[in-house]
Amino acid sequence: MDEKEAARRRIEDGRDALFALSRELHANPELRFEEVRSSARVADALAEVGYGVEWGIGGLPTAFVARLGSGPVHVGICAEYDALPFVGHACGHNLIAAMAVGAGLALAQVADDVGLTVSVFGTPAEEGGGGKITMLEAGAFEGVHAALMVHPGPVDDLEPPVLAAQTYEIRYEGREAHAAAYPELGINAADALVVAQTAIGLLRQHLRPTDRVHGIVTKGGDAPNIVPAHTAASYMARAETVEQLEETRAKLARCFEAGAIATGASVSIEARPPYAHMRHDPVLVAAYKRNADQLGRSFAPREGRLRSFSTDMGNVSLEVPSIHPIIGIDSFPAVNHQPEFTAHCVSASADAAILDAAIAMAWTAIDAAADDELRSAVARQGD
Repeated sequence: MDEKEAARRRIEDGRDALFALSRELHANPELRFEEVRSSARVADALAEVGYGVEWGIGGLPTAFVARLGSGPVHVGICAEYDALPFVGHACGHNLIAAMAVGAGLALAQVADDVGLTVSVFGTPAEEGGGGKITMLEAGAFEGVHAALMVHPGPVDDLEPPVLAAQTYEIRYEGREAHAAAYPELGINAADALVVAQTAIGLLRQHLRPTDRVHGIVTKGGDAPNIVPAHTAASYMARAETVEQLEETRAKLARCFEAGAIATGASVSIEARPPYAHMRHDPVLVAAYKRNADQLGRSFAPREGRLRSFSTDMGNVSLEVPSIHPIIGIDSFPAVNHQPEFTAHCVSASADAAILDAAIAMAWTAIDAAADDELRSAVARQGD
C-alpha cells in the first residue's frame, strides 16, 4: 500500500532524530514519576508534527496524551521513558519512547488518508509506579480500539508471558533496647523480618511453578548495639492471573504476620495497585506478525527468550485490545535489568529495533483502519 510505504519512508527519513532521542534519554535516566525531561522530549517530538498534547493525565505531571486525526478507528501507541535505580535504562525504555515517537511520526503522515485517530500515550512509572493504571482509571484510554507497544529484549518474542504482579511495602515496629545490657527489654523488628523471610522460603514448595516471590530489605536497623525497633522491606508477588495473584498474596501476608507473632512486633503491609496479566489480542498479534515478518524479524523460539515479566500494559489489555511483543536487540546473554543490557540499548542492533518496531506498529495501525476484516474485528472487540 502507498500509505505503508509513506509511513516507512517517514520513519527512515527521521532515523537520525529517533536515534538521538533514544540516546538522550539513555544518557539522562530519570526514575518513576520524575521523568520531567524525558516526557517533555517525547511530547515535543510529536507536537512538532501536529499532535495536540494534553498533560497531567490522572494527576500525573509526567503523563500525557498526544492526539492527531479524526478517523473512525482509534489506535493508541504507548511510550515509556522511566529508568531503573543504579542501572539506568536496563529495560530499554529509551528505545520504547523512540519506537512510539517513530510510529507517531509515520501515522501523522497518513492518518487522514486511512481514517485513523492516533493517540500516543506518554506513560510514566512503568517500573513499579503503574502509570498506565492511573491513566486508565482517569479514562485516558476510553474510545481506543487498539493499544500497541513494543518492548526490547534479548530476542524477538511475539506473545511473551506477562504475569500479574503486586508490590508490598512491609514495616515492622518493635522497641529499642541496649543490645548487651538490657536485650530482654527490646522487641526485635529485624528478627520479625528474618522470621518472615524464612517462612517465605518454606512457602516456595507450595507455590505454583509460575508464581514468583522476591524482595529486598530496605531498612534493617540503626546500629548493631541497639535492638532494632524499625525495619522495612519491599516485596513482590507474581502469578499467571490476577485471580491467582490474590491467592499468592494471602499466603505471603501470613508469612509477614508470622514474623510479628513470633517476636511481638507490629506489622503493616501497604499494597500498591496490582499489575494485571497480559491478554494478547489475537487479531492484532497476527497483523503485527505479518508486518514484522516483512521486515525480517523471526519469532521462532530461541535461547534468551524472556521467561516472564510484568507490566502495567496488562491492565490496559484487559480493557482495550492490545499487543506487547518483544523486539530483539541481540544482547544475549545480557538480559533486561542487567547493566550489560543497558549498554546494548544504544547499540546498532538497538537502533535497528527502533526502526523495525516503529514501522511494524505503524503498519499494524494502518491495517487496523484499512483492512476491512481487521477493522471490523478490532472495532467489535474494542466496543
